[in-house]
Amino acid sequence: MENLDIVETKYTPNIQMNVDGTISIKGKSYPENTFEFYEPVMAWMEALFEQENTNIVVINFEITYFNSSSSKLFFDFFDLLEEKNDEFDITINWRYEEENESAEEAGEDFIEDFEELTINLVKIGSDDGCS
Repeated sequence: MENLDIVETKYTPNIQMNVDGTISIKGKSYPENTFEFYEPVMAWMEALFEQENTNIVVINFEITYFNSSSSKLFFDFFDLLEEKNDEFDITINWRYEEENESAEEAGEDFIEDFEELTINLVKIGSDDGCS
């Protein structure tokens, strides 16, 4: 198994998936065919869960905007994580800009819908050094 790196475009996020279990998804998500775009991501996650050398998974989401089909895909992604939550130590950091209320609300919705997962809301601002 190898790392998966997908370069950010105007319509899709930067995705970095490392075999050590650290994952970053950052940017906007409104690809023309959402499920086709994310198919390698879902397949990679399933392969990660088959590995015997990884039991800690940390996912940093920083999605500034996403469309309804991306929302459905994220639900499928979280469903997969929830299925594996008993076998793996999974932490999701839902990062959002202080002024992006819709991203904050989306994170709150995911927390409500996936009570078994550890989802942290992480507010980021212009003064925290993150970009």
